[in-house]
Amino acid sequence: MFVSSTRNLLSICVLSLVLSSCQGRVDPNFRIKAVNLGGWLVTEGWIKPSLFDGIVNKDFLDGTALQFKSVTTGKYLCAEQGGGSIIVANRTSASGWETFTLWRINDTALNFRVFEKQFIGLDTNGNGIDIVAVSKTPGNSETFEILRDSNDKNRVRIKAPNGYYLQAKTEELVTADSQGGNGRGDDDPSVFKMEMVGRLEGEFQVTNGYGPDRAPQVMREHWGTFIVEEDFKFISQNGLNAVRIPVGWWIASDPTPPPPFVGGSLFALDNAFVWAQKYGLKVIIDLHAAPGSQNGWEHSGSRDGSQEWGKTDENINQTVAVIEFLTARYAKNQSLYAVELINEPLSPGATLESVIKYYKAAYAAVRRHSSTAFVVMSNRLGPMEPRELFPMASGLRGSVIDIHYYNLFQDMFDNMTVQQNIDFIYQNRSLQLNHVTTSNGPLTFVGEWVAEWLVSGASKEDYQRFAKAQLEVWGRATFGWAYWTLRNVNRHWSLDWMIKNGYIKL
Repeated sequence: MFVSSTRNLLSICVLSLVLSSCQGRVDPNFRIKAVNLGGWLVTEGWIKPSLFDGIVNKDFLDGTALQFKSVTTGKYLCAEQGGGSIIVANRTSASGWETFTLWRINDTALNFRVFEKQFIGLDTNGNGIDIVAVSKTPGNSETFEILRDSNDKNRVRIKAPNGYYLQAKTEELVTADSQGGNGRGDDDPSVFKMEMVGRLEGEFQVTNGYGPDRAPQVMREHWGTFIVEEDFKFISQNGLNAVRIPVGWWIASDPTPPPPFVGGSLFALDNAFVWAQKYGLKVIIDLHAAPGSQNGWEHSGSRDGSQEWGKTDENINQTVAVIEFLTARYAKNQSLYAVELINEPLSPGATLESVIKYYKAAYAAVRRHSSTAFVVMSNRLGPMEPRELFPMASGLRGSVIDIHYYNLFQDMFDNMTVQQNIDFIYQNRSLQLNHVTTSNGPLTFVGEWVAEWLVSGASKEDYQRFAKAQLEVWGRATFGWAYWTLRNVNRHWSLDWMIKNGYIKL
């Protein structure tokens, strides 16, 4: 076992030298040891939940997924065929067709989007009171309000734009013609039991939640306090040499990005480059949120979980323009080390064809302004082949493949012990990393990892061993690694906390 491991390690070391040399690196032994500045310029509510505290009706943000059960029929509201038809109240269980996703208009006004992307509304082509889901674009007839019971917030009425309330007259007929009443008993067809089954807390949600009057102040205060110059000093003094900074596509339109996004993140990024230069840190700009959303998750700026990125040439060109803007702005700054073209495109929605088409065009955009910056290309998540980008990337100077390794997010990790998790790093992850590390291919970058797992009751020493194992294996990546993230209310996700409390040593 020891002889075999030593032979593999020597092979990786030799391979790294050869690969680094062919990539034109000045120092072939240099590796990025970075931390992600997650939750700063691209909001993620789980990283800093308090950012959402001041939003009125914060339960009803864009992308919140709701299900409604009629108290009289005892069954769920449903968009027949997933949309394009009537709304009924006849389903005994709830799934996609019985789920309604919110678009927030203001503190009280809401649109409900159904499975096939239509919005529920009044049947304006019929009697004006039947509820249907036929419109692809929401208007006045598709705008509703949820009124909650003061004693039970999950017991609600839904007020329609005609001033009346929705009611389940029968299992097959839902109309907007109830005047409601003082009581909310189980015999009232205008009463529904509401269940929240999904939620997004990203940049779209926080800015649209606060609205155009309050969002600019809230976000600028966040950008100016969440990450500060002292953090860059701390990073430079604790064994790290770089930062990976997630940004959103709207930064290229600063100071007046499309609503609901607000200006100011570009100024914060400018500051980051000043601080990085002062403390000798390298910067990897990471396009974390692409126009249309490349994965449907909150950290990609999605409004409602839809994934629309890469479906048209116009969308791809818009994304390339963001990369061109960022590279042109910072190409002459000595701290710019790499530009990551997109973060975690999700298959099958992000097709290999569209990803490669984009990567080729965006690589060219970087090279128009910088001959030295590395160009990082994220592997797709979901069904994919780990080397699927190699035929394209191998011929591009300074190309890097980004892979993210977490012992989380898959059922296989649910019941692993401490030692099983550590063994998985040394064995399975080593093999996975070796598979994408080749002498004639792109460099490899473990762009996200964390010393967190699903083990209950783990000791400090357990965490130290888990972190040490990952540092040893990720240290073989030919470009380097980046911990997710610097600051987080979930302490093991916070490298700042992990270092200060002795859980990790770099």
